[in-house]
Amino acid sequence: MLHPSVSTQSAPLVPAGVDFDARLIARLGKNGPRYTSYPTADRFGDGFGYRDYLHAVAAVRTRGAPRPMSLYLHIPFCDTVCYYCACNKIVTKNREKAATYLGYLKREIAMQGALFAGMNEVGQLHFGGGTPTYLSDAQMGELMAHLRRSFRFASDAAGEYSIEVDPRSVTAERVHSLRRQGFNRISLGVQDFDPAVQQAVNRVQPESETRAIIGAARDAGFRSVSIDLIYGLPKQGLATMAATMDKVIAADPDRISLYHYAHLPQLFKPQRRILEADMPGSAEKLDMLALCIERLTGAGYVYIGMDHFAKPGDDLAVAQRQGRLHRNFQGYSTHADSDLVACGVSAIGAVGATYSQNAKTLEAYYEALDNNELPVVRGIALGMDDLLRRTIIQSLMCQFELSIHAIEQAFPIVFADYFAAELAQLRAHAADGLIVVEDGWLTVTPRGRLLIRNLCMVFDRYLAGAGPGAAARHSRTL
Repeated sequence: MLHPSVSTQSAPLVPAGVDFDARLIARLGKNGPRYTSYPTADRFGDGFGYRDYLHAVAAVRTRGAPRPMSLYLHIPFCDTVCYYCACNKIVTKNREKAATYLGYLKREIAMQGALFAGMNEVGQLHFGGGTPTYLSDAQMGELMAHLRRSFRFASDAAGEYSIEVDPRSVTAERVHSLRRQGFNRISLGVQDFDPAVQQAVNRVQPESETRAIIGAARDAGFRSVSIDLIYGLPKQGLATMAATMDKVIAADPDRISLYHYAHLPQLFKPQRRILEADMPGSAEKLDMLALCIERLTGAGYVYIGMDHFAKPGDDLAVAQRQGRLHRNFQGYSTHADSDLVACGVSAIGAVGATYSQNAKTLEAYYEALDNNELPVVRGIALGMDDLLRRTIIQSLMCQFELSIHAIEQAFPIVFADYFAAELAQLRAHAADGLIVVEDGWLTVTPRGRLLIRNLCMVFDRYLAGAGPGAAARHSRTL
């Protein structure tokens, strides 16, 4: 997020679009963070716990005027496993597990609601998973009612209330019910429309099912419909990706997320079921990415950054044009400078100048709540250097530019002195045409937009001191 005193006024005009240079991308692509936070989650430590979180909330109470709040709820359950998935999930058909979890989740929500009572208004809500609609319609209605008893919500017109949906697990009637329960944005997991690809990743999902749910969301009055796609999956190729793009564009979603598949079978057990022989090569993956960008921008979608595209009138595109775009654990967001309160197993929140994460197992999560404590088990308190670098990384990720003068006004530094080593690295990237370094401004070029993670990594102090195996924890930048 931008520091409160960092202005975006009088910014130079950044050229629209992206310049795809396959040879440059192949040379510079490497493993690195996605920067949904800075410092990144692998830097959280168990020295930060429940009482540190309470201190962070107390500090927020003393800062004066309230500001909008975001809520994230993690529903970890799935009926079946998708082989590519790297999420924190529990695959089970035993619905009693979800009923037990819901009881504990409601206890955590009530505790968080009491901590923030009278402070902030919820302007953003996101349900992620797992599969949030693993909960029954009645359970979801009960959970939403409980949330509204615990927190004060902005109106439907002002708030952004989203849920991730597996089209295989809901009906049109359920989609209408979700809208009545208060959700106004919906995100559909698709990944790929090709039957052979779907079979290879154990996610068979006919196009007709997906289109029916999109149609139901439009009929129900959802303000935004988003589709998630992945390139680099087994059995994918240029021909299959072109056919999928045809179907995606015909479906006409408001937002599209196009993720690079991170194949890390040493970390994620389900990925070991994917046959290496079915995986596309590096050059083919780049060709698929180029095809997708060309097709989506040709269809009128705006490249937001990283892996996100949106229609020009969508809130994300508008927020980027107005300098209000933010990046958090759910990706790009229109709600900058909001405290993020996270509930559920493994959920990550951001309150004040801290990040915190809940217990990753149900047993530890339940045990903490049984002891009348929030299940915070790790996190980090940010120092001045962290806040400074977070501001820089957020600005580059969201706006593709940085006002050096504004940074110097917001923080007690001389940019050229404090970041002398980083500027030397940036000049090497400038020689490759990724960024323009000039007095007062850093401006990412259209060629550099696809490699924005590389540019942000220059400012990551923790990467500089990381061991040789640190890169393996992250996906490829492209």
